[in-house]
Order: sequence, then C-alpha cells, then structure tokens
Amino acid sequence: MLYESDPYLMPFKAAIDARHEAILACRKKLAGEKTLSQAVNNHLYYGLHKTAEGHWVLREWAPNASRIYLIGECNNWKRTDAYALHPVGGGNWELTLPGMFLSHGMLYKLFIEWPGGGGERLPAYVTRAVQDPVTKVFCAQVWDPADPYRWKHAGPGKRPHPLIYECHIGMSSEDEKVATFEDFRKKVLPKVVELGYDTLQIMALQEHPYYGSFGYQVSNFFALSSRFGTPEEFKRLVDEAHGKGIAVVMDIVHSHSVDNEAEGLSRLDGRDDLYFYSGPQGHHPAWGSRCFDYGKDEVKYFLLSNCKYWMEEYHIDGFRFDGVTSMLYWDHGLGKDFVGYDNYFNAGVDENAVQYLALANMLIREMNPDAFTIAEDVSGMAGLAAPFEEGGVGFDFRMAMGIADNWIKWIKELSDEQWSVGEIWWQLTNKRADEKTISYAECHDQALVGDKTLIFRLMDKEMYFSMNKESRNPIVDRGIALHKMIRLVTAATAGGGYLNFMGNEFGHPEWIDFPREGNGWSFAHARRQWSLAEPDYLRYKYLRNFDVAMIHLIREEGVLEEAPELLVQDEQKKVLIFRRKNCIFALNFSATGSFADYGFAAPAGEYEEVLDSDEERFDGFSRIASGEHHFTVPEKSPNGNPGYDATLYLYLPARTATVLRKV
Repeated sequence: MLYESDPYLMPFKAAIDARHEAILACRKKLAGEKTLSQAVNNHLYYGLHKTAEGHWVLREWAPNASRIYLIGECNNWKRTDAYALHPVGGGNWELTLPGMFLSHGMLYKLFIEWPGGGGERLPAYVTRAVQDPVTKVFCAQVWDPADPYRWKHAGPGKRPHPLIYECHIGMSSEDEKVATFEDFRKKVLPKVVELGYDTLQIMALQEHPYYGSFGYQVSNFFALSSRFGTPEEFKRLVDEAHGKGIAVVMDIVHSHSVDNEAEGLSRLDGRDDLYFYSGPQGHHPAWGSRCFDYGKDEVKYFLLSNCKYWMEEYHIDGFRFDGVTSMLYWDHGLGKDFVGYDNYFNAGVDENAVQYLALANMLIREMNPDAFTIAEDVSGMAGLAAPFEEGGVGFDFRMAMGIADNWIKWIKELSDEQWSVGEIWWQLTNKRADEKTISYAECHDQALVGDKTLIFRLMDKEMYFSMNKESRNPIVDRGIALHKMIRLVTAATAGGGYLNFMGNEFGHPEWIDFPREGNGWSFAHARRQWSLAEPDYLRYKYLRNFDVAMIHLIREEGVLEEAPELLVQDEQKKVLIFRRKNCIFALNFSATGSFADYGFAAPAGEYEEVLDSDEERFDGFSRIASGEHHFTVPEKSPNGNPGYDATLYLYLPARTATVLRKV
C-alpha cells in the first residue's frame, strides 16, 4: 500500500484504507457481482435508439416531470398525445414510435413539464446535437446513416511513455474558420506522423454551446461536437490515426457542466439538483457552471456510461480528465496552497468524487487494458496516480502542471545569470515515486489570451520583426536557443510522458483568442499558421526541425524507460548534465560562457554525439562538429557523480544542449 513505500503517509493509514474500502463498496453497490463494464450501460437504455424490429424508443430520466413530449420536425414541433412519453417507474419515461415516424437528419427536442413550469430540453443522453447557424439554437438530431462507418484498424497498443500532441480540431486550420475532422485528418495528421508523436490528445470533442470555451463548458456529454463534422468523419480520423500507430486520447470534462438550461442538464426536469449538488455546492463559483453530485448513483452511472460510450462508439484509447482538482475538493482548490498531506485526507475532500474517479479508471481498464488515463490536478493528492491495488485512485499519469509555471517564473522574474540549474533539475524531476507524470514546457493554457507562449515570453515584440533567417537579433538568437533547450530538458527529464500543444513545436507566434464580441468575432487568432514553418528564410522551420529530431531521439532510444540520473549540477557555470538510459544530456545555460574540455564523471566507454541544438539545421551557430565520437579517460573527475571513475571531456558552447549516445 501507499503508506508502506512512503513513511509520511503512515499517519493516514486508516484514512487510506477507509477510502479503499469505500471505493470497493461503491463498486459493489453499482455492479453487484458483475464487472463494471457489464453493469454500466445507461447509454444503451436512455436516449433515442432504434430497435432490432426497426422501431424507435426514446427514454429519459426525469423524476420531477409531470409530462414529457417529443417535439420536432416529425410533428411540426407540436405537443401531442401521440408523441407523449409515459412513466415506466423509477423516474423514467419512455416513448415507442414506428420506424417511419423518424428518419436520419430530423431535428427534435423534448418539452418537459413540471409542477409550476416547463420548457424545451435536449435529452440528457443525446448523441447528436446541431446548432442553427442563424438563431444559434441547438436541437437534437436523429442520426441513423444508411452506411455506418466500418472500422479498419486495431488500436495502437499500450503507451507506457506517451509522446502527446495536444490539439484542437476547430483551430487546426490556417484558414480563418472552424476547421473540421476532415481538415485535420488530411492536413494535420500527416504533420503529427512526421513530427514523431505517438499520441493525439484532442480537446473540445463533447458538444459545447460556446465555441470560445475551448470545449470546457460541456452541454451534451454523449454528443460529438457537430461544428467539426459528423460522427463518421471523426471515426475515420481515429481509424486513420490508429493505422499510423497513433493513439487517440480524449480530453473529457466530468468536472462540471454548462449551466445553460435549453442545451444542457441544468434544471432538466425543473429540479435544480437532478444531476448536481443542491444549493451553493451545485454551482461552481469561478466557472459559472454546475457541479455534479458524485454521491448520487444515477450521476455515477451517467458519467461512467459516458466513458464507456466514447470508448465503444469512437474507439478512444484513453482520457485526460479535466479539472480533477475541482472535483476532489469541496472548495474546488480555489486559492488554496496544498501544503501537507492532511489536505488529501480531511473533511475538505469530496470522497464521492474520489470514488467516481477510481471507478472510472477501473471501468476504462476493463474496457481496454491498453487504455490509459491522465489527471489534470494541481493539488498533488497522494495516490491519485497510483494503482488502486496499492491504495491509489488509479490514474496512469498526472499532469506535471508546476513545470510550465516554473518556466514562466524563471523567464519572467529572473535574468539568465540568476537561473539555477539545481532548481531546474529539482522542479523537472520532483514527483512521487509511485506515480508517472506528463511533463510539458507549455500546453494550451500558456497560449490563451492573457498569457504568453514560451517563444513570445522569450522574444516579445522582436518576433514581429526579426524571425527572418538573415536577421541576427540577439534577443531572437537567445529566444531560439533557449526555446530548444527548455523543450529538450523538459522532455528528457519527463516522469513518464511528454506533451506539446500543436504549433508550439515551431514557436507559433502570438496567442489563442477565440471569436468573441470583444474581438469582432474574429478567427485571426483561433488558427495555426503552419505555413510559417515551411520557408527556409524564416526561423520557425528550424525550431520545427529540432522538435522532430528531439522527439524521434526520445522514441528511438527509449529514453523515458529509465529514471534520469544527475551527473553534473554546476551552478557557477550554469551546466546541467544527466544520464538517461543510454544517453547523456549536457546543457550549458550560460549566456556568455563556453567551456572547452569540460570534464565530468561518467560511465566509462565510447560516446557518439546524436543531437546538438547548435547545428545549422536547427538555426544554431555550428560550434560543434556533427557526429563526433568521445571516449572517457580512466581518471577521477572532481565534477559530477562520484560513483564513476571515468571522465568524459566535452566542448560546451554557451546556450546549447548536446546529447551523446553510448556506443
């Protein structure tokens, strides 16, 4: 158990054991003697389905309703007895219609009446919702294509050390528009293959009324966002990714729900607490959204069925759970410093949410043993990304969110001379021994309006004038050099996997700003300017070249398969050297100091230089001869790990990173 490997957890042994037993009891309550994957099938019961006999069956859970009608193009949007659902017990309502009454593409809604009121609603389990381009109103849509998609490729297998390309379909085009699944499949997927990433993490797949929410204000949890295309087109994208050996992870939002009533779950049957906590606890104070009642069985079935649906219907290979910190704590972790283990086991924890997340991880693993899950959590809850059998919650990875924050702090607050290679090493490698993490120098968060990408922090306005290859601007030269070093050291020290947001590999300029009233509903900043990385005369291409080389090296050498070992931490000269598997990574962060014959203790043998950030193809100054071989000498070095009796001598130019492979 967790407390056996971490003595600081021993005082919380009783709490960890009690949590473990409570999760098992919750599983027993929901599944009985069945597996979770056998017991969780709400998506097959609720919503609109076609029976084997060709009839249509529509079911809804609405215990506070007094009348429910199907309205739509099938009946001229009128409430009539022929289209009235009838109660079947347990708060459930049902309507059966002949097959001819509904057809593919028809629009429909529910009209739900309750004591004292009523209104139009979308079914909670709706799998297709479309927005009228003029009125912006959402309707459910019958989806029954004559030629269903036929899958061609199996899943890509396990991802013990995923190299993740985080992406947003809508903003993936260079054109000022909402891009589609087909746009992405044809134009962006080949770029991902070339870059060498083995996993796509796709944002904003669940339907959301406001495009500018980045997909995090979800209204229809089972509906693929129709603004990007059809279910068949998304399946083709996933299938083609699988055919190219790329896993597809979904950024899933179970942390909250949009508070819209016409599109979402809020007051579906007139009750404020049908799916959500009652009172103030059911309303997120920072996000203006609704908070799920994870203690209610119907909610757990809803969310667990949601995970199963996306895996079954779209062959999703895993999930990145958004907003896990908000789920775990009654105060959502707002304005809170998580200092001390007591935070993870006291009355401030929503144990209902802990139980749900543990069950979700169990279910996902039952569905597909190769699938994996990532928790977006800033609290550092002990055991969150540890196996359930060891007293954990069961996530495979936790997002290492502090790394990006620290890069911002160092760039923003310190001069180059004040950077500490010791602090860099500590912050990049600091994680629990029982957990794997996903490291990143920047994700989508660092690119949004109000923040800055790494490249923009390093160069600021000089990006607008000096990204031409012929321009030798010292600010841009510094930015180019550090951008490569920051990404390499972050990836090479990763505690399990590495993530990059699309376009950041070549230093995409400026920020992300979705169309909104404040910018005249412009798409100018809700796109990716891929063409910048194509011409030889612009410096973006060379940053992209470096990312390609870096990612391929990490994959081909299996760098992340072993823990990193610190060899040198030289604060005076700003040199950081570490070994990982068969490679040595040597980084000189000094702005002015280049060091000839820098000697350090290393495993004895012959080494070949396999990556140099200073190469001309990476927009460097070519101060090191490419592909050189280096041999250790049998002498003790005062620099580096005292456990080695051999010394390796290298030339370390200022602001460069060199990778050597042991021959």
